[in-house]
Amino acid sequence: MAFVTHTPTSPANWSQFTFSRGDKIPLQPNVLLRIERGAVRSLTWSEEGTTVTLGYWGAGDVIGQPLSRIQPYQIECLTSVEVTYVPALQWCQIIDNILRNVQQAEELLCIVRHERIPNRLLQLLSWLASKFGRSVDQGQLIDLRLTHQEIAEVIGTTRVTVTRMLARFEEEGIIYRPRRHFILLRRV
Repeated sequence: MAFVTHTPTSPANWSQFTFSRGDKIPLQPNVLLRIERGAVRSLTWSEEGTTVTLGYWGAGDVIGQPLSRIQPYQIECLTSVEVTYVPALQWCQIIDNILRNVQQAEELLCIVRHERIPNRLLQLLSWLASKFGRSVDQGQLIDLRLTHQEIAEVIGTTRVTVTRMLARFEEEGIIYRPRRHFILLRRV
């Protein structure tokens, strides 16, 4: 973790920090985090020790313990990340970001409630492409390196099922997988 001085877009009492891929971001009870750059996931564990992904968050999103009643609650960096810690007295300045948090949580809830697993997976990939993707010749490049296990945790299935479904999607031409990234192909 590295300390970064405040930028002109942040009040002087807001602290900025950078983290590396795989780092856990330290949380404070009355502080929210605005992601300036990079991607993270929020997560918890079931009583059996199973990881439960609560969301994926990127630039402009606001997250933190005060927005969740889930315990334990953790934020893990999926890429290198820069965050701004926003104290409670300043939350009114980021209300639009906070509202987007609620909207995104609802979007993910709708995705995981699809009855058929292939639909869940395809909807998740489409959502990730719209949130984290960038246009390339073949379609939308999802610029996150997610394991099949991490994807399975989001949609409530097994790693084996995700692996099988991704192979099927690739055979059907829905996705193209160069290296470890996913590309959603444009439908004609």
